[in-house]
Amino acid sequence: MRFEIVRGWLPGAIGGIVALHGEYYHRKAGFGLYFETKVARELAEFACRHDDARDGLWLAVSDGRVEGSIVIDGIDARGEGAHLRWFIVSDRLRGRGAGKALIGAALDFCRARGYRDCHLWTFAGLDAARHLYERNGFRLTRQARGAQWGVEVDEQRFDLRLEA
Repeated sequence: MRFEIVRGWLPGAIGGIVALHGEYYHRKAGFGLYFETKVARELAEFACRHDDARDGLWLAVSDGRVEGSIVIDGIDARGEGAHLRWFIVSDRLRGRGAGKALIGAALDFCRARGYRDCHLWTFAGLDAARHLYERNGFRLTRQARGAQWGVEVDEQRFDLRLEA
């Protein structure tokens, strides 16, 4: 299946990203309404304050449909570091290089902006994503039981020190 990486918002992208997250994480981890509304609310808040100078959104698009996403939230990039968020690839594109392309675009953006650090939150058991994170230099820095997504899981924080 062919895809392209598109930088920025497209009509329907916000709903598509929320749907991808809601469906995948319900199947994978039993996340429910709390999680899906959290993604929708926080993604909408991000979109409303989005600033092209510090933030980035990339979409994997196939046949006009959003099949993946990644965000760099740079609001605290000079403090805690850039926050990599809402990284997901649909079942249709998983294993076809879309995840690698999305992470590459996001990290290239961070380096171009001179961000020194990037971090993300995830949870144990997402092995394919973890492999991509670690291949790109992210290291696990924290792990603890938590329920920030509405279901108790082993939450993990990964950090990356970026070269300028």
